[in-house]
Amino acid sequence: MKHTFALFFTIFSLTAVGQTVIYYEDGSVYTVKPNERVYVETASTLYTKTGYTNGNEFFIHRKPNEKIDYEAQPYDDEEPGSTKWCEEYGPYLYSNGYTWDDQIYLRACDRGDD
Repeated sequence: MKHTFALFFTIFSLTAVGQTVIYYEDGSVYTVKPNERVYVETASTLYTKTGYTNGNEFFIHRKPNEKIDYEAQPYDDEEPGSTKWCEEYGPYLYSNGYTWDDQIYLRACDRGDD
């Protein structure tokens, strides 16, 4: 009976392991890797404390995590500025702020049709 409970809890604990995913307000996503420590709060400041054997304490300022998972875009395999790239990139214009790709689009693709 004791072995049955041990087996049950071992199997149950293996199924309870999962990934931690952070969803940012802008819609981007980051999947936390195993044993990775991240800080995402932006309203307050985080410090980590290191204690030394002589009694001194050392505080290190930690910045919030800004990593995101890369999402493949339909225009990734196209040559920037080509007709096909311009057609695919158009709906994504300014979706991540003003980027280098936005600048390429405005120079090579925007024909003044607005």
